[in-house]
Amino acid sequence: MRKTFIYTFFCILATTALIGCDNSDKRGGRTDTETSGEVTIVADESLKPVVQELIDQFEFKWPKAKINLLDTTENRGFEMIRDMQTCLLFTTRPLKDSETAYLKTKKQLPSVFPIAYDALALIINPNNNDSCISVKNIKDILTGKVTKWNEIYQGSKLGNFDVVFDNKESATLHYVVDSILDGKPIDNPNITAAKTSAEVIEYVHNTPGAIGIIGSNWLNDKGDTTNLTFINKIRVMKVTANDVATASNSWKPYQVYLLDGRYPFARTLYAICVDPQRKLPWSFANYTTSPTGQLIVKRAGLLPYRGDITIKKVKIKRD
Repeated sequence: MRKTFIYTFFCILATTALIGCDNSDKRGGRTDTETSGEVTIVADESLKPVVQELIDQFEFKWPKAKINLLDTTENRGFEMIRDMQTCLLFTTRPLKDSETAYLKTKKQLPSVFPIAYDALALIINPNNNDSCISVKNIKDILTGKVTKWNEIYQGSKLGNFDVVFDNKESATLHYVVDSILDGKPIDNPNITAAKTSAEVIEYVHNTPGAIGIIGSNWLNDKGDTTNLTFINKIRVMKVTANDVATASNSWKPYQVYLLDGRYPFARTLYAICVDPQRKLPWSFANYTTSPTGQLIVKRAGLLPYRGDITIKKVKIKRD
């Protein structure tokens, strides 16, 4: 019995050292430093690609550091940061005043780092040529005002709109309700939620009448250093704030259109850190806002929050 108790005690201690944050001023079971040790951080699943890329580059620079990424829903992520089950959360909204006040009652002072601008992307089957859509059209689809493709695209034979999100508790769905529908509920029987963004991409790839709504950092073609192409399994829709979408007034979620505001669905990515010891989680959060971290964000297809972006117009001479 005593051996079992001792074994259980050390298992709990090891788990706390791995994913938890010590609430006291003592080191507790943590052995991490600013550039070494092992911790687990949390990110909303829609942000997984860019966060994992940042982790990979950080670990390459500091080989003694090991950062495990737990991707989950936004709701669960905020629960974990509130309960001090993690020191670092990547998400798409800052802490609410009530959440900050709660952490302060636990004698914790959170730090919020804006790191990038991401886009909410609409994706369709690669064989679907109806690739321009207005914000008004999107609202009508999500609220059930229109349910069929031919109600917006005359002559379409695709049938009902089949809209799929990454997760019913994700930051993506929260953005749609809060920022696109102004707090109104989604009310369309043909809207479903998958479990992950990867599943959304696969579903849209195989479903002619589908529209997927996911974070644009899932769509970056790593083979294109210009960030002007997306993965070829799907087609990315062009979106306009005008009531009627045309090829000339609609825009894809490229970095330049996030910068100048032409793409209407941009969201800010945040790193929320509650690390009283300011060791590995704190160091990594700061890394994401450093010049190196911001360059990684840019190469991942997102718009860096602190990046020095210059737009140049180029004239092409034609024969």
